[in-house]
Amino acid sequence: MYELKVEGMSCGHCVKSVTNAVQEVDRAATVNVDLANKTVKVESSAGLDAVKNAISEAGYPVVAGNAL
Repeated sequence: MYELKVEGMSCGHCVKSVTNAVQEVDRAATVNVDLANKTVKVESSAGLDAVKNAISEAGYPVVAGNAL
């Protein structure tokens, strides 16, 4: 599981965009977005860098991330 600090998320559309971006890398990924804390928790078999890159490419800067 990864926990990422992601900037630029503010609404349900952002949640869907981030979730879709991660699931393009790993269809089976579980994505939980917390808009208030600007965090994204991801359960995925994809590597941390792949997840971070997918979110960044969707337009949401990942400012921190680590494996839990």
